[in-house]
Amino acid sequence: MKAIIQQPSLTQQSLTWQQALSEMVTSPLDLLSMVNLSPEDIPWQWDKDFPLRATKSFISRIQKGDPQDPLLKQVLSIKIESQLDNNFSEDPLEETKYNPLPGLLHKFPSRVLLTFTSSCAIHCRYCFRRHFPYQSNNVGRKGWTQVLDYIASHPEIVEVILSGGDPLMAQDDVIHEFLQKLSHIPHVQLLRIHTRLPVVVPQRITQSLLKILHDVRLQVVMVYHINHPNEIIKAITQGVHKLKQHGITVLNQSVLLAGVNDSTECLKTLSLDLFKAGIMPYYVNLLDTVQGASHFLVSKKKAKDLQQSLRENLPGYLVPKFVQEIPHRLSKTPIDILP
Repeated sequence: MKAIIQQPSLTQQSLTWQQALSEMVTSPLDLLSMVNLSPEDIPWQWDKDFPLRATKSFISRIQKGDPQDPLLKQVLSIKIESQLDNNFSEDPLEETKYNPLPGLLHKFPSRVLLTFTSSCAIHCRYCFRRHFPYQSNNVGRKGWTQVLDYIASHPEIVEVILSGGDPLMAQDDVIHEFLQKLSHIPHVQLLRIHTRLPVVVPQRITQSLLKILHDVRLQVVMVYHINHPNEIIKAITQGVHKLKQHGITVLNQSVLLAGVNDSTECLKTLSLDLFKAGIMPYYVNLLDTVQGASHFLVSKKKAKDLQQSLRENLPGYLVPKFVQEIPHRLSKTPIDILP
């Protein structure tokens, strides 16, 4: 069943998104204290290379006193992350081989991905880019010309994906300036923004951002990253409705995570709650085998069983595609065809 969670306080809701970021929690001990746990309750650790980052809004949705809370597991580093696994790597998707320019990934022919920023408002412990060389891939304004020239010289590119980090960590004026330049490339038709920021800082859906995305020539798709129904609060739904009123399609992709959402009940509730919030379930991704995340791995067999169970328990339009990204393939691979 869905846990009863504490809604963010009115004070939190009244903050601007920049103010909410300034209050981000970075200490594991502070986090544990905020959710009524002691350091002895869970095998936590400090991680200097991929440190804790979580917003107070997200933390308010964690069930207090529960060391097994599925939201807590997504943000608190635990000791098992330090155990090396030979089946996991720092670059599980071999993205560095598809990195023709700083900040640009061109893995699939018809679309490119731009690491628009190098920072996030939340550090998810399963993040496949937790070891990504952001210092050499932080494109910034100075690199825009080179990136835009590359896109303009490849007429097969119809979609540009803004990722990161989290692209919505950029200020609205920066996003506006880049999109104006991008929209002058005639063969680019679609803009996709992958973000977790409006989930952990719902205030990020500002009126200025809505206007920017509404006015740009490109067709805009925003993909939220929500893994568990307890992440969804009223403020998120309100932001989604504003996006849709401005002609923006809102989808969701999740990562299948052991101990977080690897049950039919959880995934069924997630799809139903997403739809109620105005978000279409899009993908459930199998875990990318990034070093430090092996404890989240769900077997392909279990993933296939879960997908079939959802097909039997949900309308077809609410069953997300279960996929795995395999290095060097030209698209994500449906798990149905995996051995």
